[in-house]
Amino acid sequence: MAFKPKEIVVPSVEEFQEMIDNKDFIIAESIVTGILANLEGTKKNIHLLSVVCQDENTAYDITVERQHFATTLEENLPHYIREEKYEDCQVIADTITKLKGGTISDILNQLK
Repeated sequence: MAFKPKEIVVPSVEEFQEMIDNKDFIIAESIVTGILANLEGTKKNIHLLSVVCQDENTAYDITVERQHFATTLEENLPHYIREEKYEDCQVIADTITKLKGGTISDILNQLK
């Protein structure tokens, strides 16, 4: 089944900014799920998330270039650690290792 980006509906852009500032796990989870679902393929940009702002009646699409998959996963790994989703952390770390061609210990050292 093809990946379908998550849609988040918020009352305003400010509300979405609050979600970002508060490191809302829904955002991190949507980003990581999208990347993991699109590891195979040739599309240069991957649509990960749509944010619908009700007050503006506008939708914003969050995308990532394939070349930034590893760094984006690295940025979101701490959210999974905070949520204690350790099995998912392992999948993320393994994927980063595969994408970067390094070792898991190298990645963990970078997070410190």
